Amino acid sequence: MKTEDIDGTILETWTIEEVARAWDANEIVLIDVRTPQEYMFEHIEGALLLPMPFFKPEKLPGQSDKRLVIHCGSGVRSEKMARAAIAAGIGRIAHMEGGFGAWKEAGQPYIGTNMATGAPQAVTR
Repeated sequence: MKTEDIDGTILETWTIEEVARAWDANEIVLIDVRTPQEYMFEHIEGALLLPMPFFKPEKLPGQSDKRLVIHCGSGVRSEKMARAAIAAGIGRIAHMEGGFGAWKEAGQPYIGTNMATGAPQAVTR
């Protein structure tokens, strides 16, 4: 995990392996800030969709039970939203390095779209 101190608040950048381990152990809430279209085409099963244009960091729940980890397609939007959350007073926030593209490249499971039927399907490697 990489960390950056932003005026006394720590921005955490988690690796795919760290996110996958915490996700499997039900220790985090994963927030996807991609577009609804991106999410519908493929997403991490159980991740919550909160598209970047509608992201209101002051409305995020506290993190007393589970850490919030934000992700997007490549890590750019999620870092931007994590920084917005810190600016809004969120004391602990993390984002996933490399985003959903890195998640898929690492062979982690996700929900994709069956191109023959258009139906969602589990993708595992």
